[in-house]
Amino acid sequence: MTGKICLDTHSLLEIASGNPKFAGLINSDFVVTDLTLSEFFSSLLKEHPEETVQHWHDKLEKHSMPVDRRVLVNAQKFKHFHGKKKISFSDAVAYTYSLLNNHSFITSEKEFEGFANVEIIKK
Repeated sequence: MTGKICLDTHSLLEIASGNPKFAGLINSDFVVTDLTLSEFFSSLLKEHPEETVQHWHDKLEKHSMPVDRRVLVNAQKFKHFHGKKKISFSDAVAYTYSLLNNHSFITSEKEFEGFANVEIIKK
């Protein structure tokens, strides 16, 4: 893996849970979309106190990138054309952001097998 990477929500959850397969990602040159970060925080709040969410916010906010309308529209098109795959809108946005910014997309989700610029890390 070379260059900047974009992490999906599942990757962030694996990092937060201490999965050693994902641990090195936190020290890489990475970005997350604001939407991914929001989904990550929502998932954390289901099982962790607000202090944990604040810890991860402080740690990740410098890596968070806003997405513009072009990314959102292309993510909707991506979901439409790959409707048989169960891809969340947040992941579609992150993947589209990755493509438009020449980043590798890091995920653990098999739904992304065969797509360009994707690295799948098995849990």
